[in-house]
Amino acid sequence: MATTSDLRTNIIIRYNGQLHRVVEFHHHAPGNWRAMVIMKLKNVQTGKVIEDRVRAGSDIEIVRVDKRTMQFLYRDGDNYVFMDNETFEQIEIPGDDIGEPAQFLKDGEPADVLFYDDNKILGVEVPFFVTLEVTESATALRGDTATNVTKGVTLETGAVILVPAFVNQGDMVRVDTRTGQSLFGELLHRG
Repeated sequence: MATTSDLRTNIIIRYNGQLHRVVEFHHHAPGNWRAMVIMKLKNVQTGKVIEDRVRAGSDIEIVRVDKRTMQFLYRDGDNYVFMDNETFEQIEIPGDDIGEPAQFLKDGEPADVLFYDDNKILGVEVPFFVTLEVTESATALRGDTATNVTKGVTLETGAVILVPAFVNQGDMVRVDTRTGQSLFGELLHRG
């Protein structure tokens, strides 16, 4: 079994019966007391971050995570349907398991699906950056150029984001799926 010396940032461990991602950790040896490891862990299901101490050398359970690139096919209500490109097996994943980046998934695009413990689904890693077309665009207020003016637009996936006032319907914008923001200086194509 693994011990605290095997800890690494971003690995998944089972701690107190739940899956956690190791955000950070450090070894602490206070004077004549026993050495300990202070861990900052993020619960995979709830997103809650905890900090805890364990004795140095204690046993930990590292969860093996398999990553498979799958193709996003379509959305079915609150579920997202993915297909394995090798076996053509289709699986449905609830939108809650994907999180906010799900709104930027485009039909036919690849995403990494994470599995653990005999093919239980851990989650989906959406690409960090996607290029999407603006399908609806509000008009910005004329003459309002004193500050950095933004307006709301609807993308081809149905997501609504803020972009600079000069972006119009038919334009392609690059979006950071982690933050949901357009990369302002990166207008790729004007339709």
